[in-house]
Amino acid sequence: QVQLVESGGGLVQAGDSLTLSCAASGRAFSNYFMGWFRQAPGKEREFVAAINWSRYYTRYADSVKGRFTISRDNAKNTVFLQMSSLKPEDTAIYYCAAGRYGAESSDYDYWGQGTQVTVSS
Repeated sequence: QVQLVESGGGLVQAGDSLTLSCAASGRAFSNYFMGWFRQAPGKEREFVAAINWSRYYTRYADSVKGRFTISRDNAKNTVFLQMSSLKPEDTAIYYCAAGRYGAESSDYDYWGQGTQVTVSS
């Protein structure tokens, strides 16, 4: 069992930067592929970014490439999502997830409660 707690969300203006954190506890954090997903009002949850245990492999949704960076600190059981050049369309609840390789929600076994990111124009 893995428990995930996101933090760092908030209200920002377009063009601003924000960093989300996800603290993990429970089973060996470093064994898991970690991902970030988001869900905007009235829309389905979508993949944002993922990183493997060694940090050598990362994957991003096309909509965030070049603007978002995922990273992890296995010693601190934490994964981060650095977001820059934020756009109003980035507004969503952001979820941290732990699981296997992939960009589908079904690839991930554990989920956090989410943190709200709101980008004003």
